[in-house]
Amino acid sequence: MALEMCSLNSGSNGNCYYIAGEDDAVLIDAGLSCRETEKRMKRLGLHMDKVKAIFISHEHTDHIKGVASIAKKYKLPIYITPNTYRNSGLQLDQELILSFKANIPVIVGSLSITAFPKFHDAADPHSFIVGNNNNRVGVFTDIGIVCENVIEHFQQCHAVFLEANYDDAMLDRGRYPYFLKNRIRGGQGHLSNAQALKLFRDYKSNQLKYLFLSHLSKDNNCPDLAYTTFNIEAGKTEIVVASRHEESRIYYLESPKVIPEDKFIQLQLDF
Repeated sequence: MALEMCSLNSGSNGNCYYIAGEDDAVLIDAGLSCRETEKRMKRLGLHMDKVKAIFISHEHTDHIKGVASIAKKYKLPIYITPNTYRNSGLQLDQELILSFKANIPVIVGSLSITAFPKFHDAADPHSFIVGNNNNRVGVFTDIGIVCENVIEHFQQCHAVFLEANYDDAMLDRGRYPYFLKNRIRGGQGHLSNAQALKLFRDYKSNQLKYLFLSHLSKDNNCPDLAYTTFNIEAGKTEIVVASRHEESRIYYLESPKVIPEDKFIQLQLDF
């Protein structure tokens, strides 16, 4: 079964990622208003009635801004850990609040969503892999360091939304105060281009079809710089920069071709 995916927005002004199977879809984070989420999905020909759940990575505003209004309008279940919910300030109908635990898959229609913990300055931050029997898409943003969890799950993916938040030289030269620069690069903040590139170069699998460079800083990174940096190392992987201003197009992971049993037997005999 194929998967389709897109970024509705990616950056400190809002994060929201759409991943769908044949009949069901989920949103990973909902950092855009309900109206803006609807508008961007409509431009792509997507419909909210296909979305069956929202999964929340952590409580920062750019990941939860639209949660309450979307959940209220569409009566969607919100998967969020208790610690994240307590620290979010969200007021949701209790019947819409569902929890998840690290490394235990949640089944939503034909999709399986598995969370794993990561390093970030939030109460209980997680990243996600969304998949079906054949394909897996990772959403790995807001990550302070490349830990063993990130490496292990990155290697499993056919497509990844991977944080490439800042360029070291641009951050050094930039206007941010010293404490904020240290927060960004201090192990509980964000991944640099260099850190994300090392993960990609050292651990990408042959099955990785798409790498979406995500959560780029407005002040400390440049889309062209990030794209060029990764594309040099891309090989057969398509590099896409997820915009902080607009939705991406829809990308597809096709189902692997299955050889019918009688054909397989014939191939063995021919060999």
